[in-house]
Amino acid sequence: MIYVGVDHGTTAMRFTALSEGKKEYINLEIPRTNAAAMSGEQIIAALEKKFRVSREDIGLIALTYSMGDGITAIEDIHTVQHRGVQSIEGAGQKTGGGSKVFDAILNSGIPAVVIPGIHEDSNTDPRMNIFSHSTSPEKIGIAYHALCKGHQDFVLSDISSNTVTLGVAKGKIIGAIDACIFAPGLRHGPLDVRAIREVDRGQVSANEAFTNTGVLKRAGYSNRKELIDAASGKEPQALLALDTLALFAAMEIASIQVLLKDYGVQGEIFIEGSVAEIPYVVERIEHHLGVQGHVLGRWSAAIGCAEMARDIAKGSREILGLQVKFVL
Repeated sequence: MIYVGVDHGTTAMRFTALSEGKKEYINLEIPRTNAAAMSGEQIIAALEKKFRVSREDIGLIALTYSMGDGITAIEDIHTVQHRGVQSIEGAGQKTGGGSKVFDAILNSGIPAVVIPGIHEDSNTDPRMNIFSHSTSPEKIGIAYHALCKGHQDFVLSDISSNTVTLGVAKGKIIGAIDACIFAPGLRHGPLDVRAIREVDRGQVSANEAFTNTGVLKRAGYSNRKELIDAASGKEPQALLALDTLALFAAMEIASIQVLLKDYGVQGEIFIEGSVAEIPYVVERIEHHLGVQGHVLGRWSAAIGCAEMARDIAKGSREILGLQVKFVL
């Protein structure tokens, strides 16, 4: 028997299988554009082939989809409405790959649960609900992976195409800061005055502004590799971009640490995402905060969801403070 976690990432769908009684993980990545072109049966067949099982051998799948702002609990995939979201419109890129994977699992006959995001209806610190949305579901997977490593109090910052930071106190999520609010990522970021004026003039949509406000756009690089190569060559604009990522991520982490203090804890620091794979950025964040952090790999969301599936199948009724509305 295996348990599968699904990370609906910005650029790819990541799947992790965890075998019962083992700590071995098998990973599969399908770019979102590729998933959009596949049929449901092709997607399930790809899982069976990679994980070397039939669908009957999958005990439970824990799935993330989009913002997850239509649900507040972990629910059976067959009971959620509109795939667990209020709308597919809003901040972010739409390719259709996530929808294809969701529907493939829904129609596969494999037991599955849908993970919520954190938003204004969630049972977290009510002061954070001044914003309608705080974090999407895959960050819950990353946080659960950190919890499974034995950490009860921590701040998690996921830095990649965008930057999202989440706080956990005594094993429960207490709040998060979403990508469109504070720290920029590689591609996405909050709208400043210039962007607001461009939206008001009809030059761009708000979503186009959000998805082009990261450090790559400001520094003039097309992708992460180009930025890293330029930084290796000591190009000033590249180093400034990395310094900017580190500074704002550290500031966002510090702000969540302020929230944790109200819960009587300080918490350790976890950094995850494609930017966490750049040692220079991690070192700068640690310098700003004066602490050493833990770096998690880009598979942490899918792994955490697989661990969630395993524990829910074994009877867990609460995950990180989220109610589990599912019985296998």
